[in-house]
Amino acid sequence: MAATVTTTATTGKTWDGGNEPMGASYGKLMMWFFIVSDALTFSGFLAAYGFSRFKFIETWPIADEVFNHFPFMHGVDAPMYYVAFMTFILIFSSVTMVLAVDAGHHLKKTKVAIYMVLTIIGGFIFLGSQAWEWKNFIKGEYGAIETKGGAILQFVDANGKRVALADFAADIPTDRISKKKSEGIWFAEGADLPTYSVEEVVEGFKARPDLLVRTEWITKDKKKTVLSREESVKRLADAAIVVEGANLVRNEYGHKLFANFFFFITGFHGFHVFTGVMLNILIFFNVLLGTYEKRRSYEMVEKIGLYWHFVDLVWVFVFTFFYLV
Repeated sequence: MAATVTTTATTGKTWDGGNEPMGASYGKLMMWFFIVSDALTFSGFLAAYGFSRFKFIETWPIADEVFNHFPFMHGVDAPMYYVAFMTFILIFSSVTMVLAVDAGHHLKKTKVAIYMVLTIIGGFIFLGSQAWEWKNFIKGEYGAIETKGGAILQFVDANGKRVALADFAADIPTDRISKKKSEGIWFAEGADLPTYSVEEVVEGFKARPDLLVRTEWITKDKKKTVLSREESVKRLADAAIVVEGANLVRNEYGHKLFANFFFFITGFHGFHVFTGVMLNILIFFNVLLGTYEKRRSYEMVEKIGLYWHFVDLVWVFVFTFFYLV
């Protein structure tokens, strides 16, 4: 009996020439796979943020009040100005990346290098701006009181303007000791003590009849609820902790989940930007060394460009969810 032989030979390699799926090289296709998977990750995070926000919408912090700082403009109410500046820088860096990719298509080494430098500078400015924003978010500017039930009480004057604890807290001598190993308390490690004690804040409030308490509850006019003087004194009777700024445990701006999501999502995005900057620096040096000039192809610049545009697009969604909606 004659044996039947079946061959499975192909005319070319899987990723060679016209046999490339959708006309994309292996590297670009893998980058697209990564972008899609990472987009799903960010979508999950933002969806969780959205569900949490609408579940606690009555006590969610107002973004215009939280992100109202601007460098060298202390005390000036500038809602969203600095965030808008950060967004502009990141989008502009995306434009320079497009120009770098276009220059690569025309094998213009010098222009590729120049636009790559501008993209890297834009990335560093964005990261520095985000670090500055984190610092102010963590430090806080006004301070607040957390009650025994976990509610946040802020302080305003008769005109509804926020008043910082430093402006009215009384000076009461106390023997408060921070539970730190540096203080000789080696068996217990606690959080840093706030600048003022609850007693100092309450007594200072009572000495200022022009002050009122503002709760975290939002009215129909999208403003925080301001209590009367009598109601304010009653609520302060439940004061438990002085809160300054925000962290993963407490948040002077409102609901605790806001700070948790802010740190996690913006931090996760910032890590992506930092990774993109490092990759851009690596590719920039390869451009200077003439690596892609010898290959007669700047496809690597195009691949990192896809990643950088993705990072910029994600920030547009983060910006919309956290700062605009």
